[in-house]
Amino acid sequence: MAEVYCPRGRPRAPAARDFADVIEAMPAAFLWLDPQWRIGYLNAEAERVMDIPRGDLLGRVLWDVYPGMVGSRFEAAYRSAVEAGRPVAFEAPYAQHRRGWYEVRAWPAPDGLAVYFLDVTARHTAEDAARRAGARLDLLARVNAELAGALDGVSALGRLARLVVPTLTDACIVTVVDRDGRARDVGSWHADPARRDLLGRYASLRLETLPPASPVALALTGGTLVTEPVDEVLALMHPGPARDLLERLGPESATVLPLPAEDRTVGVLTLYHDPGRVVADDDLDTAREVAAQAGRAIDRVHRQSQQAKLAEALQRSLLTDPPAIPHAEVVVRYVPAAEAARVGGDWYDAFLQRDGTPVVVIGDVVGHDTAAAASMGQLRGLLRGIAHHSGAGPAEVLRGLDEAIASMHRDALATAAVARLEGLAGPGGARLRWANAGHPPPFVVAPGQCVQVLGGRLGDLMLGVDPEVEREEAVLDLAPGTVVLLYTDGLVERRGSTLDDGLARLRACLEELAGRPLAELCDQLLERMLDGTARDDVALVAVTVQPDACPC
Repeated sequence: MAEVYCPRGRPRAPAARDFADVIEAMPAAFLWLDPQWRIGYLNAEAERVMDIPRGDLLGRVLWDVYPGMVGSRFEAAYRSAVEAGRPVAFEAPYAQHRRGWYEVRAWPAPDGLAVYFLDVTARHTAEDAARRAGARLDLLARVNAELAGALDGVSALGRLARLVVPTLTDACIVTVVDRDGRARDVGSWHADPARRDLLGRYASLRLETLPPASPVALALTGGTLVTEPVDEVLALMHPGPARDLLERLGPESATVLPLPAEDRTVGVLTLYHDPGRVVADDDLDTAREVAAQAGRAIDRVHRQSQQAKLAEALQRSLLTDPPAIPHAEVVVRYVPAAEAARVGGDWYDAFLQRDGTPVVVIGDVVGHDTAAAASMGQLRGLLRGIAHHSGAGPAEVLRGLDEAIASMHRDALATAAVARLEGLAGPGGARLRWANAGHPPPFVVAPGQCVQVLGGRLGDLMLGVDPEVEREEAVLDLAPGTVVLLYTDGLVERRGSTLDDGLARLRACLEELAGRPLAELCDQLLERMLDGTARDDVALVAVTVQPDACPC
């Protein structure tokens, strides 16, 4: 306010009417409440905002004019200012007459309470729009991170429900359709913790009870977004537990979005909105993008699953059954990795040389893809041919394979261990002759739970590095009942653990399982060492010298 000067040039205090003019022209609403909460004064902006003629407001108790304020943040703040004798400032929404957001300041005086308030709805709307836009962008980024590299699409989509709540909706159920056309709900989440169990129980029942005209069925068959009031869905449902649960959940409407793949709908996303929830067009656009990402993820996992099955079938076709070996028993096992492409370079083998001497082999080509599997098949065949034709011992067989790799498969790298069982038909058991090219060490389990590791942690230089390297060979006598175990590194390697730790675990397991039938020993060994999930391909071959090799 500009200063007012008297004729002598000395400033004078503004007259009361000057202050009244200023307050009356304020762009913010102002009113004065007396100690009985009666409106004693209000300016023009307050009259405009309150939308009641000034003459109808003066002298009236505020709570009578606006009963919606009773028990609200406004009443609590005004009374607090008067009781404490301190100013208060806050922002709050008002949901009755003149809905919107208001910035409020109130300060007490001995004869009443002055109140200033400003309509800040436009600012709050803009801030809320920016906040929601940021939340939607963050949601899309999190969904992309969750689904982009997912190898188990069902698990990833089960977690999707938690991501979209509460940014897009109050509750969500995710449905996936498998390759055989069977739909099942794989995940659910509710913003209200008290209703999550209800939603989960409803998800476990709803697909069996929803009629063909329900939004879920229409989205699955028609491939288009469907939005319906839940009252209409309830009217379609037969009386029963599913209908009762949906009624108790209390949503006002449901939006069902198909999860599209290239040639079909692979699932749906069901969004449940509570009463009062406003679903903006931007929310629906974001939900469509989430559904599209989910559909692409399911389709990708389906394709990978089909490819993995074909690759695994190819690999298993290369791993032939062992021959019958007199005076010995041979057991082989192959477990594909639960992760990645379910195919790699691990192999086992057992065959007879030309003179009938049994040979067992374990090997691993570097790589985890179909190229590694193809290379494995070629190296396995080469080793077989070299060993069978030459009748040579393990070291010479490995040297021959190394030479073949240098000539025909220069990019191949592999590890392998070869063992030959000699003298099986003679008295006193047999003799094991073995050599190791960079492979994890074989284990020998003698009768009486005595477990022995053959060689060090790793053998000689791996195959494919230097064809001129000298290969060493070792010999060990085997008593009847002795088990020889050859395996690939997937059995003993684990994230967060060293190879030495894995070898120690393997030794402990073999000590516990010693004396069991060979097939049972191998199965139990895989179960204990892999904890139910193979993180890498695992191949193993086990041979035991049968007691009847020793005539009594």
